[in-house]
Amino acid sequence: MSNLRPGSPGATRECPHCRETILESAAVCPACRHYLRFDAGPIPERAPALTPLRIEGSIRHPADGEPWEYTVVVSIRNDRGDEVAHKLIGVGAMSPNEQCTFTLSVEAVSAKTKSVAKKGSVRPYEASNEPS
Repeated sequence: MSNLRPGSPGATRECPHCRETILESAAVCPACRHYLRFDAGPIPERAPALTPLRIEGSIRHPADGEPWEYTVVVSIRNDRGDEVAHKLIGVGAMSPNEQCTFTLSVEAVSAKTKSVAKKGSVRPYEASNEPS
């Protein structure tokens, strides 16, 4: 979990469904894709997510030869070269003449926009109880 205080950019929490560490501002878990909250009422302005990095590649096992085993690992380093995270994503095997495609993408959204969206959300029952 993050040692940043709740509400600050980069603060994290645990997904209640899959127990992965995710951004506190996430409305949908990027790991299990379950909804974490439904922001009802007026929808605040939100900048679209940018995808500054997307890599996709395929591996085809040759028709002859023994099966291959593979391991997918992702490592994140900061600007000083320190490893911030190192995660085993998955393992598997490929039979001869089989193909696997791997995709890595990084989405980025302004942290300022996220915090405004979180504070600006109104639940329907709260709005209906307010005097007119």
